[in-house]
Amino acid sequence: MDNAPVVGRRERKKAATRQALADAALRLFLERGYDQVSIRDVAEAADVSTTTLFKHFPGKEALVFDQDEDREARLIAAVRQRPAGQSVVDALREHVLASWLPIASDPRLAEFADLMESTPALREYGERMWTRHAAALGVAIAEDAGAGHDDVACHALARFVLDIPALTRGRRDLRTAVEEIFDLLAHGWRPPESGIRAQG
Repeated sequence: MDNAPVVGRRERKKAATRQALADAALRLFLERGYDQVSIRDVAEAADVSTTTLFKHFPGKEALVFDQDEDREARLIAAVRQRPAGQSVVDALREHVLASWLPIASDPRLAEFADLMESTPALREYGERMWTRHAAALGVAIAEDAGAGHDDVACHALARFVLDIPALTRGRRDLRTAVEEIFDLLAHGWRPPESGIRAQG
């Protein structure tokens, strides 16, 4: 019992160091460009050794995606730990609204997107991460539905959900755009009303 606070402090210190490294890395990458910043630069900016940095991050790209594992865990938890009676689509709707909208309103988002687009190493890392998250979410949805792990509909749903940030980026009303996509996933596609009128 006496050890609990010590473990708590240790975990908090680790989390604070990790966050300081990620913050320093993003600031330096945005200021100088990804290729102009070294691992040593990031460690010095966060006032830690490079050895400490590597205890928290496996490499330079991972510094940009510091929430990677947490994001995947939260996606899967949204499916597995949703309230009784709530559909998978509605659980994922809540998760995306709660997690993506705050990120989308971050003033650094446009700079971050430019950094990603202009840095092949980050683009490739991001694509691998996206594919891994989509596969993990697809399996979680399939397990929940009692389907095979490779069920194509479950994996399609996972991919659609993970594409929502890209599909809604730049929209004036992000919440409405996200809701429209989830309505499509929940109820199927219907032609927009203007399209119906045009055909008539």
